[in-house]
Amino acid sequence: MALMDFIKKQFIDIIQWTEDDTDTMAWRFPMADMEIQNGGSLTVRESQMAVFINEGVVADVFGPGTYKLTTQTLPVLTYLKNWDKLFESPFKSDVYFFSTRQKLDRKWGTPNPVTIRDKDFGMVRLRAFGIYAFHLTDPKAFHTTVSGTLERYTSEQLEGQLRNTIVGHISDIFGESGVPFIDMAGNQEEFGKALKAKLDPMFQQYGLSLDSLNVQNISLPEELQAMLDKRIGVNMMGGMQAYTQFQTAEAIPLAAQNEGGLAGLGAGVGVGFGMGQQIAGAMAGALNPATAAPAPAPAAAVPVSADEIVATIEKLHGLVGKGMLSQAEFDAKKAELLKKLA
Repeated sequence: MALMDFIKKQFIDIIQWTEDDTDTMAWRFPMADMEIQNGGSLTVRESQMAVFINEGVVADVFGPGTYKLTTQTLPVLTYLKNWDKLFESPFKSDVYFFSTRQKLDRKWGTPNPVTIRDKDFGMVRLRAFGIYAFHLTDPKAFHTTVSGTLERYTSEQLEGQLRNTIVGHISDIFGESGVPFIDMAGNQEEFGKALKAKLDPMFQQYGLSLDSLNVQNISLPEELQAMLDKRIGVNMMGGMQAYTQFQTAEAIPLAAQNEGGLAGLGAGVGVGFGMGQQIAGAMAGALNPATAAPAPAPAAAVPVSADEIVATIEKLHGLVGKGMLSQAEFDAKKAELLKKLA
């Protein structure tokens, strides 16, 4: 009976792994009740490594190549099993293959804005995202700390942990850099390098190498971005006083469409220009509290310049040509504005 059982036993002569996907990082060779034949062969292809596990302990690690499984190629395993030097009988051991190919174009990003202290704006909430690449370098460390005895372990199972670790260091990097948000767009490469330097030790603990990490975008939440866009627009127009004048000129066509609108506009021209500096100070303070100056005390209306009056008359004359203002209304308003020149 023992002889029949021996004859029926199946022995494994060739151990190899032909990868059938790009996501698997660790794969256990299917042993079942089979044993590895003494003198059998192990084939480890480029971009792979193999690990023999005996009774839960990593026995031997093999890089790319073809190996004949004898006492010479499995010295550690032989020692653990306490076999004699002849090593003539078949043996049984778990064999794991590991993919060392680069995992490219892996995405990371902040699911929620990260709050940092900014030089220009005080407390600011930022979003950031980018890509990274990594590969497995130490199968023993990866097996003992990550994949364990699972039959198959994929990069998808690991990426949640890696992404969260990257995001967890974002606020540290921004805070340590001291770079204002306005200047961050020009420093994304430096941020990526600093972030990679912080993450390298953590990846190494898992038996991985972080090959690259890029910061592709740093932005504000939509509501803060809208406020920043308004501030940039004001600065592009030459400051708050010029912005107020522009808004006043733009309001003339709208006022002409409403009954009584132009009646108030003439008086509002002088008042609007006179209050320009006060409005400028208030809006500048709202957009940038750090540099806000105290609001000036209310003062008498500032005299309107001749250029401003002429520009307003030209606007009104244009409305006559469009049929939005009668000639009589134009003449009356023109006479009222020309009196201010005196």
